[in-house]
Amino acid sequence: MSSVLKKSPPRRVVVKLGTGVLTSGIGQLHTARIAGVCAQIAALRSQGTEVIIVSSGAVGLGMGRLGLKKRPAEVSKKQACAAVGQSLLMQTWQAGFTPHGLTVAQVLLTHEDLRSRERYLSVTKTLEALIAYGTIPVINENDTVSAAEIQALLKFGDNDTLAAMVASLARAQYLFILSTIPGLIDLKGTQQIVPVVARITPEIEAMAGGTTSETATGGMISKISAAKLATRAGCGVFIASGAEPAILSRLLAGHGPGTFFVPSGLPLEARKRWLAYFQRPAATIFVNPCAVPVLREQGRSLLAIGVTHATGDFSAGDVVNIAGPEGTLIARGQAAFGSADLSAIAGKKGEAIAALFPGRKHLEVVHRNDLVLL
Repeated sequence: MSSVLKKSPPRRVVVKLGTGVLTSGIGQLHTARIAGVCAQIAALRSQGTEVIIVSSGAVGLGMGRLGLKKRPAEVSKKQACAAVGQSLLMQTWQAGFTPHGLTVAQVLLTHEDLRSRERYLSVTKTLEALIAYGTIPVINENDTVSAAEIQALLKFGDNDTLAAMVASLARAQYLFILSTIPGLIDLKGTQQIVPVVARITPEIEAMAGGTTSETATGGMISKISAAKLATRAGCGVFIASGAEPAILSRLLAGHGPGTFFVPSGLPLEARKRWLAYFQRPAATIFVNPCAVPVLREQGRSLLAIGVTHATGDFSAGDVVNIAGPEGTLIARGQAAFGSADLSAIAGKKGEAIAALFPGRKHLEVVHRNDLVLL
């Protein structure tokens, strides 16, 4: 692991902690472990590393305070647990950092906050301001919002995904995902922790499993999914146990135990990261076989002549998926035409499109500057 890590302290990292790290049972805080994590983060800060925390635990703490033994199935009851637990969670973090003279700042997010370009940029600026003030942002998913948001499209699904999205928008060098899982274990082979993953292949994904914890929502499946997102943005990812002493410094020194996912060599620039990972497109544009290499190998814009059809309703400016003839996802981009107009121009050449839209300067369905390959 040490050969893939930089020797100098990282400029910025994101540390994600699961409920299992923060508690010793439903609603029972593991204060000694939290104090240890705070000491480790304070040590990183003293070396010049900026730290953002993504913290689970609000629902679990609320469950304990309300005397619940199982995670509620009803959305309103989950929201009630989160509302009770969130204040307890922030009090806990501030108590842990006070001996080190550090101040925490609560940031609650929903997927909608990052899906909207304006709100995405606003979140980014707020985090930069908090870091500039010397605080430690503590981010959690806003589980106390409306029922429509806690369900379906606006929910991240788990804080592993949220942490990867934060690492991407904050341009962190490393993301630490700390939970009760010691790393990626090769259950079908050596039964040992895989120390380094250079590339996330189907074989690596097959090693993943879910979680049976009453307070947790993720597992190795969500962690590998998060690692795919973060590494594509140029961020290295560690998966390790938060119960290990001095785990952050040990991981940065390459001594583990844990798994390190090597970042992609060419990170996506900020706008294309937003297009690729912060959207949940409701529509798909399908292209013909000739358009596939034009997009993948030549890096060109998607023209109407390469389009066969689209599924779903969308307007100009919406983010859509782009798929090959057999439905394989190729790219994602911001459509310049709505679905109604696209059905009229699909398969047509530029001259025919210009006749339908006189005076229009740009005739690309998705311009290459608004398109990212997946």
